[in-house]
Amino acid sequence: SGLPLALVLALALVLPSAALENGLALTPPMGWLAWERFRCNVDCRADPRNCISETLFFEMADRLAEDGWRELGYKYINIDDCWSAKKRDAAGQLVPDPERFPRGIKALADYVHARGLKLGIYGDLGTLTCGGYPGTTLDRVKQDAQTFAEWGVDMLKLDGCYSSGEEQAEGYPEMARALNATGHPIVYSCSWPAYQGGLPPKVNYTILAEVCNLWRNYDDIQDSWDSVLSILDWFFANQDVLQPAAGPGHWNDPDMLVIGNFGLSHEQSRSQMALWTVMAAPLLMSTDLRTISPSAKEILQNRLMIQINQDPLGIQGRRIVKEKSLIEVFLRPLSQGASALVFFSRRADIPYVYTTSLAKLHFPEDAVYEVQDVYSGEIIRGLKTGDNFSVTVNPSGVVMWYLYPVAQPWRIVRQQAPREGFLPVL
Repeated sequence: SGLPLALVLALALVLPSAALENGLALTPPMGWLAWERFRCNVDCRADPRNCISETLFFEMADRLAEDGWRELGYKYINIDDCWSAKKRDAAGQLVPDPERFPRGIKALADYVHARGLKLGIYGDLGTLTCGGYPGTTLDRVKQDAQTFAEWGVDMLKLDGCYSSGEEQAEGYPEMARALNATGHPIVYSCSWPAYQGGLPPKVNYTILAEVCNLWRNYDDIQDSWDSVLSILDWFFANQDVLQPAAGPGHWNDPDMLVIGNFGLSHEQSRSQMALWTVMAAPLLMSTDLRTISPSAKEILQNRLMIQINQDPLGIQGRRIVKEKSLIEVFLRPLSQGASALVFFSRRADIPYVYTTSLAKLHFPEDAVYEVQDVYSGEIIRGLKTGDNFSVTVNPSGVVMWYLYPVAQPWRIVRQQAPREGFLPVL
């Protein structure tokens, strides 16, 4: 750092260390979250299959473990609001609703852990949760952190309903310290910036990255394309502020994946997956895994997509082109010199043929790439930076590329002839 060693040591003694040295969420968390699909449905008599109960979480855990999700990295099964009883117990502890969670949260955590998965839970830094259940006021932060740790919870989402800005500024960092002090590793998801408008000067992203592993910056997602677009618009309009804030252990969270529900078409579902991946977003599905369609499952289980999302560099992507033709281009740098490109159409008419080159997208000169289409699997070999190419993008759809640099252009020329694969449109 250029400072004398004695001064560095002296500063280290007086400066508070970052609150969140928990070593967790080094890649964006992946899993399943109840809220968007199941909300606060607590009527288990009328709707036992879809109400917020231990049965729902047991069944979703089985699906994650048995249907190929866990092996791909979908590890977290997260309870959201409306799980608790309406009052704390005599000792002031949070307790689950006895009718809907008769075996308790510890038993649910044990069940989830036995299947190689992790359990997440929901709290709220206020007098009440958003759904009207007991909140975690400042005097309860340590007690609730301890309760969650004793239950074996692996992630906490802490909402911000019914609390003031002052209480949030004190309580969110306090919960980070309390979770760390339990000695049980708990990924910490904050809703703090969403309640402060998501932007500086009200939100300090440097402090946030030291306090939380992931955070909600903006509105709740709904099961509609309009909602997905509004989130995209906000994130990329503010990318200069948001993009540098993300990295291993601290992520922007644009909210759940609604793929597999009712509001998105097939093309729109592919678009949400690709754009969330380019944003280095947590991949938290909120859909019914018991009845999910094969086509939605195929999108969510795309191995190359997940590899890109989980890239160890953890750099959030940016929008780099916005055309009058309503085509937008997004770029995410990846480890080992690779990149992900997403060509996205906001058009509502017919497929659009978009022509550009890597040079126009500011790739390094004289480089040669092997390209794989993330959805079709097709491969382009020997794409040079200066070569023009065309992609056909469906309305509200995407074409997503994984680009890998190939060293020494002369080797490509020798290898190209005998191999399969299609050449770019030059």
